[in-house]
Amino acid sequence: MSITLQDMAWHQAIGRLIEALDRPNFWLVLVRLLGRYIPVDSWVALILSNSCPQVLAECPGKDGGPDPLFQDYLKGLYLLDPFYLANREAPHNGLFWLADVAPECFEQTDYYQRYFRLNIVADEVHINVQLDAQRTLSLSLGSERPFSADQIALLTLIQSWVAPLMRQRMAFEREALEQSASPAPNWQTWLGSTDQQLDTPLSARELDVGRLMLSGCSNKEIARKLAISAETVKVHRKHMYSKLGIKSQSELFSLFLNAQS
Repeated sequence: MSITLQDMAWHQAIGRLIEALDRPNFWLVLVRLLGRYIPVDSWVALILSNSCPQVLAECPGKDGGPDPLFQDYLKGLYLLDPFYLANREAPHNGLFWLADVAPECFEQTDYYQRYFRLNIVADEVHINVQLDAQRTLSLSLGSERPFSADQIALLTLIQSWVAPLMRQRMAFEREALEQSASPAPNWQTWLGSTDQQLDTPLSARELDVGRLMLSGCSNKEIARKLAISAETVKVHRKHMYSKLGIKSQSELFSLFLNAQS
């Protein structure tokens, strides 16, 4: 069996990545390696759990400092992230593409228009490594161009090498593992003081409907997830809007943002 120059380059790159396992620049070395095969315009390595995501490493903002949009993500927007939601519903190992996890109406949401489109721009994939029953190590790769089917297929092949190294890297992320993550906001209080000021507080089911609406689920998707009818979803939405004194999903999203600030 002959070995091509591409094979040699790949094995050399993997060798350098293994050498970097205990070094601070491991994640940068990994992303640069993946960038040889797929477009990578933004990236972040983080641990997903029922608490606030813990960031291990991230690409810098355009000015070289922290990305302000990503800081908004950590304050609470992650609760609307389709990758975060999919992982919390069914955490497991593997490669996940935006098209696999995004709800039906994701591109019509304010989250997409006011955060995702500006921060990620076009497409995103995650390589997930399940650490235990509660925590998932995730490498997010964002691109200004949609990933092609060939690029996704190649990344699926590559991640069989990358995922074990990501897992081994955790032996050198002691600070992140020992640090207590900030608790995630409880959806029962996601409207903060607004909910406390209501004559009739929102019910748990109305909160569930509002959360799923903001994440981009259609009425049919909400009905399926909550095991109710689509007509019942509409009734809950009507009651929620009436209690909050709003008329649109954009106004609901603004209330959500105010609760996170």
